[in-house]
Amino acid sequence: MNNHTVITISRQYGSGGRELANKIAEKLGYKLFDRQIVHLAAAQIGIDDLSEDNLRNLENNVTPLSLSFIPFFNFGSRNTGFNNDIFINEAKAIRKLASDNDCVILGRCADFILEDLPNHYSFFICANDDYREKRGKEVYDGKSLKELNEEDNKRANYYKYYTKQNWGDPKNYDMIINTSKVSLDKAADIIISYVKSNKK
Repeated sequence: MNNHTVITISRQYGSGGRELANKIAEKLGYKLFDRQIVHLAAAQIGIDDLSEDNLRNLENNVTPLSLSFIPFFNFGSRNTGFNNDIFINEAKAIRKLASDNDCVILGRCADFILEDLPNHYSFFICANDDYREKRGKEVYDGKSLKELNEEDNKRANYYKYYTKQNWGDPKNYDMIINTSKVSLDKAADIIISYVKSNKK
């Protein structure tokens, strides 16, 4: 049985979810896995089935994407995201990464993929439009609220396509946190306290 603690973070663009995930990982001393690492891990599957040595190499040597990273390209498009083979390999990679580490995993439907794990805790991070618009200007190189919402729509479609559930639906998560109402440091402490008090 997997006894590792895994925290999955889903978030609206501009809510500070990536920065929050980084804070949680640092406070707990956990690994942080984001889209970049999951993609690289998934690429190994089918070549050598992601050997333990390769997995640990990714864990130790690949740096997560920067806090300001935002794709603004074809997220979940028919040509890239809606590819069943890619998703299946990413799901395998996520489960392998989670089986080997106490970790925080950002996005990639990880909350759904890992929902059966006993010490998996999922959180959705949101914020009001004013907060997201301000972060779009200051953190995401001047991106508008409209651009942030367009990316969120792509993410919601991707999530719906693969999970048959609604992205952001409170029923899918342990907790929803609105970062326009609480600081990111406080949000990190809330999540950590919840995880520690509910750990099996």
